[in-house]
Amino acid sequence: MSGVPVAVVTGSNKGIGLAIVRALCKQFPGDVYLTSRDPGRGQAAVAQLQQEGLHPLFHQLDIDDLQSIRALRDFLKEKYGGLNVLVNNAGIAFKVHDTAPFAVQAEVTLKTNFFGTRNVCTELLPLMKPYGRVVNVSSMVSSSALGGCSQELQQKFRSDTITEEELVQLMTKFVEDTKRSIHQQEGWPNTAYGVSKIGVTVLSRIQARVLDEQRKGEHILLNACCPGWVRTDMAGPKATKSPDEGAETPVYLALLPPSADAPHGQFVSNKTVRPW
Repeated sequence: MSGVPVAVVTGSNKGIGLAIVRALCKQFPGDVYLTSRDPGRGQAAVAQLQQEGLHPLFHQLDIDDLQSIRALRDFLKEKYGGLNVLVNNAGIAFKVHDTAPFAVQAEVTLKTNFFGTRNVCTELLPLMKPYGRVVNVSSMVSSSALGGCSQELQQKFRSDTITEEELVQLMTKFVEDTKRSIHQQEGWPNTAYGVSKIGVTVLSRIQARVLDEQRKGEHILLNACCPGWVRTDMAGPKATKSPDEGAETPVYLALLPPSADAPHGQFVSNKTVRPW
């Protein structure tokens, strides 16, 4: 089986993730895995795409659960000998009017959006085959949240030498600062989702740099992207893009041709590299 290319999309039983799977099923020359925490919802989404004449496969994945991530890793290693395309789409956001305390929102949001995504990368990036493509779904909110940070934090997050360990320390500090109600004094913006996506964008920049250092010549491209404001359960019905439109940039990055050497380590929106 290992001759068959394989793509995995996290958090893909609905919304943008489902639209990415749909597009990859039409364009990617190999097996495409739809994943979700809940097997029932995942299988229902697979059945929906099958009715459209597409042939996704299903694997359970809860990015908050390291055992679940490692089960997927072992499956991919055994069945395919690696991975060709990884789209880290899974993420959460509290509604604007949610009454949960900000510290709770911060801890829960970062646990999934940053730490869960990082765990997926830690386990699955070593499986990436030459010419592999990794897409971390971030958000333009990461840019606006960056603008809301103190100058000191902005410098750290824009640094070309920041390490993954330093980033983890900063993300952990944000959660701790919210628990002590001092996050704004410490230079943080008042958005847990925004900070979680700063983490995803900066993590992507770091990962791309590490790939260049450790796997130069394998032509793996890794980027963060913003799908746009998309009509999903998360963003609501007033958003300007359909899920299929929201999938366009992630899919473009996932299917960059083997001859491409860019974008890499960039933040991409509407198929265009944005300044960070």
